[in-house]
Amino acid sequence: MAATPDRAAAGSAESINTHAPADEHPNQFALLGQRRFAPFFWTQFAGAANDNLFKFAFTVMVTYQLSVSWMQPAMAGLVIGALFILPFLLFSATSGQVTDKFDKTKVIRFVKNLEIGIMLLAAYGFFTANVPVLLGCTFLMGLHSTLFGPVKFAYMPQVLSERELTGGNGMVEMGTFVAILAGQVIGGLLVAIPQVGPTYVAIGCVAAALLGRVIAQFIPSVPATDPNLQINWNPFSETWRNLKLAHGNIVVFRSLLGISWMWFFGAVFLSQFPSFAKEVLHGSSQVASLLLVVFSIGIAIGSLLCETLSRRHVEIGLVPLGAIGMSVFSIDLYFASRGLPPSAELSVGQFMTISAHWRVMADLALLSLFAGLYSVPMYALIQLRSQPTHRARIIAANNILNALFMIASSVIAGALLAAKFTIPQIFLFTGLANAVVAFYIFMLVPEYFLRFIAWIASRCVYRFKVTGDQHIPLEGAAILACNHVSFVDAVLLMAASPRPIVFVMDHRIFKIPVLGWFFKLAKAIPIAPKSEDPAHYEAAFVAAGQVLKDGDLLAIFPEGGITKDGELQEFKGGIMKILEQAKAHGIEPPVIPMALTNLWGSYFSRIEKGGAMVRPFRRGLLSRVGLNVGQPVKAADVSPESLRQKVLLLCAST
Repeated sequence: MAATPDRAAAGSAESINTHAPADEHPNQFALLGQRRFAPFFWTQFAGAANDNLFKFAFTVMVTYQLSVSWMQPAMAGLVIGALFILPFLLFSATSGQVTDKFDKTKVIRFVKNLEIGIMLLAAYGFFTANVPVLLGCTFLMGLHSTLFGPVKFAYMPQVLSERELTGGNGMVEMGTFVAILAGQVIGGLLVAIPQVGPTYVAIGCVAAALLGRVIAQFIPSVPATDPNLQINWNPFSETWRNLKLAHGNIVVFRSLLGISWMWFFGAVFLSQFPSFAKEVLHGSSQVASLLLVVFSIGIAIGSLLCETLSRRHVEIGLVPLGAIGMSVFSIDLYFASRGLPPSAELSVGQFMTISAHWRVMADLALLSLFAGLYSVPMYALIQLRSQPTHRARIIAANNILNALFMIASSVIAGALLAAKFTIPQIFLFTGLANAVVAFYIFMLVPEYFLRFIAWIASRCVYRFKVTGDQHIPLEGAAILACNHVSFVDAVLLMAASPRPIVFVMDHRIFKIPVLGWFFKLAKAIPIAPKSEDPAHYEAAFVAAGQVLKDGDLLAIFPEGGITKDGELQEFKGGIMKILEQAKAHGIEPPVIPMALTNLWGSYFSRIEKGGAMVRPFRRGLLSRVGLNVGQPVKAADVSPESLRQKVLLLCAST
């Protein structure tokens, strides 16, 4: 369970996050019209585009245009990539501290000033064809990206509400991949211009840096979250400290591992595109570029879909869906590409005329789309669950792990190639490994799997509409009190809440096949009647009090059992006993009344002339059900009857 963030330690930094209502703006694209997001978005877009314009143009230049005796053309891409990623290992820990200690807007402007200086030096390197200078600039641009990484992801949760966080991350992820693609295309086109190509690249790099700095001037000030932090300038000890800090919240740490695995997965495909295009698809270098375009568009679409599919919450139920898609389509890519007949080198036009190649491109587009669905909710979860005072250092730890996993992907891919694996076989291996790793992560952190089941139930089994979900608190202890209509009530409440919920449930439900296993996985608290098992009865309330003490959400069905006639039953006194336990811990959590509507008569509810789960299509698929959430009630004002009346009114709401 996620403990309450230390808001006092964060000071005023988090006050910018207003937790805006869902209808504040229509969708994530509307953020581009708001000053708190638009200048930041275009600043990071310009930086990502400039990184790739510079790197790709430099790679093309040393591969095709220059003769460098001490660096073979085949090694140029590897050397440039290694130099760029090295600062992530060396300086991520330091950059995380800097971001937590100082105003994030000032950090962004400093980084953009640094970019201008680096690009001026790079311009000299391009003008004079000085490879050592350009290699030095590659390392410095890696440093530039290392400094910008933590501030990029730590900035958003301070200016976006929980409802906007998934959409904001989707926009940034989409923008990053579009910027990478644009930078590589522009860099390739400019450097290929005869005689003046390097000059145009130099001008383009400096212009992009200047443009980014101008836009950064419009980013509003965002206060430091830990201004009293003493910076440890030793990168090695601080890296270890950051990893230990991240490990302090096990859900966050395992999410970091999940994101790093996604970068491992993506790096395998991106690094093999040139060879895949040439050796397997028999295409020209333009075909390799086409594969990159398809992959980037897939990531962008998947990232943007997250807000719609999550109903504007941080919905980690999308992560298993993304993992499934990544495995399915990477495995299918093996079958789509393994039997292609040899041919002469194909241009893009010739490549597109062969029907078998469309399946290859569809697989690439879909596996990258699902990678977007996989990564965006994980980033949002890390931002939401990390304590504000050291959020940037957690993100820095993520960058360190990302770099290590990407290096590991290169080593493993190289070892597989040395073992005579074909490129399609490497894709098959990666898809199968992804399934194993994803299953392992989801068993270690059951919340992902539980949310996935809840997401499926609320979107594929029912058409689920939630009204008043802004009353569910985003932090701190609270009790959710809901009517009990069916065996899936808890699943639907999970789907409605942006936070994990611990349920107090009748012990008999744990004996039902599948559902019992599900609720045990969810760590629900079983409760037996006092007359049946007094010790078990008391232990349940002690456990419920501990949940509230930890600052988590606790849900209870005060009727004590599923309704047998569809009517709201009398509320038992358990809610008062839970409030007594909370008061003993020195807290008085609010009680949130809730009402599930239109579930009576569905497959998972009882009916007057029969039991539950006996007629699968009793109401048909995708029947409409709802959840009405009322305003919080102070603990001191709660009584079983008054709470029942509030739930009864919510039941009648439409």
